[in-house]
Formats: sequence, C-alpha cells, structure tokens
Amino acid sequence: MNPAARAWFESRTWQEPQWTVDELSGRDRTVSVVLPALNEEATVGDVVRTVRPLLGVLVDEIVVMDSGSTDRTAEVATAAGARVVRREDVVPEVEPLPGKGEVLWRSLAATSGDLIVFLDADLVDPDPAFVPALLGPLLTEDVHLVKGFYRRPLRLETEDYGTGGGRVTELLARPLLNALRPELSGLVQPLGGEYAATRELLESVSFAAGYAVEIGMLLDAHSAFGLDAIAQVNLGVRKHRNRNLLQLGVMASQILGAMLRRCSVDSATELTQFVQVAGKWLPDTKAIEVADRPPMRSVRA
Repeated sequence: MNPAARAWFESRTWQEPQWTVDELSGRDRTVSVVLPALNEEATVGDVVRTVRPLLGVLVDEIVVMDSGSTDRTAEVATAAGARVVRREDVVPEVEPLPGKGEVLWRSLAATSGDLIVFLDADLVDPDPAFVPALLGPLLTEDVHLVKGFYRRPLRLETEDYGTGGGRVTELLARPLLNALRPELSGLVQPLGGEYAATRELLESVSFAAGYAVEIGMLLDAHSAFGLDAIAQVNLGVRKHRNRNLLQLGVMASQILGAMLRRCSVDSATELTQFVQVAGKWLPDTKAIEVADRPPMRSVRA
C-alpha cells in the first residue's frame, strides 16, 4: 500500500466504532439525515424508522429527496416520519437532471444541518448504529468526510463466501484510485452510499451526475481539504438491491468519467453495450451523463 495511504488507514479508520448516542448528543452542530429515493416504497419506510428515534436527540431532521418516484415512496416515507422533498421543488429555476447526484446536490438547499448524513433508501435491515457511527469522527475529530464501509453480500452468496458485492469498486474504482490517487487506496468502500460530511465541504465542491457523485466527492474532498480530512468507519453488513451487469456498465462509465475529469483526462459520453434480440447480438448505445453541478455555495449566492 502507498505509505501515505497506510498511515492514513491506521489513524483514520475505526474498525469497531463505539460512539453512543448519549456521548454524541448535546453538541453545538445540527444534523440532517438525507435519503435519496427513486421508487423505494418497499424499503424507505424501514430506513426512516431506524433513524426516527434519533430525532431531537442527535438528529434535527430526516429528509427523503424524491427523484421522481412513480410508486408510493413519498407516502410511505411521510408515514414513517420523514419530510419528503421533490427534486423539482428545490432550486426550481434549474431544470432537474436524472440521477442520484442531482438529488443529493439539491438536498443541500432543502436542509439546514451543519452536518449531513446520507443513507441509501434501498437498505434492507438497516442498522440503528449507522448514523452515530458516521457522525462520530465528525463530532470528535477534525475531519470533513466520513465514509462507511461494510461487507456487501450478493443475494446468492453463502455466509462462507459472503464478502462480495461492490463489483464496480473492485473492478474499476479501486484499480483507478491505486493508479491515479494512490493516497486514497486505503478506502475500503470508496463508492459506498452511506457517509456523512460537513456542510462546509458539501457546499464548496461540485456534485457529479448520477452514480459518480460519491467518487467525485471523495476526490474533491481530498483535493480541497487533504487526506487527513477524510475518515472511514466500519458499519458491519450492508444489504441492498443488487443490479445486473448492464446497469453496472452504465454506473461504471459515469464513475470513470468523473474520475478522469478530476484528473484532467477527457472521457467518452456514450457507452455501447450488446443485447440479444431474436437470437442476434445487437448494439445498444446509451448516453453517459457527465455534467457536474456547480458548488451549491455559488448557486445560493
């Protein structure tokens, strides 16, 4: 491992986070918990209910950012105790783009917390310890971004071999980080959707489109605040919906584009995949969203 990455790993990794809600509550920084959601009626309620007991104690607001759901996501989230915000109702003068990065960017204008915790809305069996663990370093150390890491079992894996998942991480993001930003090679889950950050960081960096938002934020935090401003905590096990290979191809292309742009390298804006139709293999070309939203601080100004 890169020497700087190894030193960082030893000083900024919490393998067994022990912070309690009582220990972290009562501090002078407000906390918003944000769940980006698109058609997650089956799981969003459980995630909200996991965080709900922290309201008024450690958390000041729970906001579900609806990215255009056509199911009962908004209704279920509201019933569970969250405030639901539609993406088009925040920064309404800017036409919404599709994708996760867009709603996370808009969530900055829909929330007020000094610290923001992001949790994916498709979590299965969410752990109540996620939020305290992610907030621990932000409230007790001088850091700006805390990434969660975890075991990500694929649905068909057994307990003996259940360390998989994160396929785009292992096949794309990790090799590229080792090559282009070796100081960040100590991140266990650079693409993970459970993380927390200061508003100071989040409003000062651009937000990559779609699935590239996490890698873009990581690289920007490293560039703007340095390696020691980043930490990671062990969240145990994360269960969620696994995507098929064609979907992962689009995800990987967005992530690749964001990483290369931040390393001053141009990337393609289309991805050609191949599908079988009536026994023939035919090309299927998709546009790859590469736009970055500007820092929210400049938009608010």
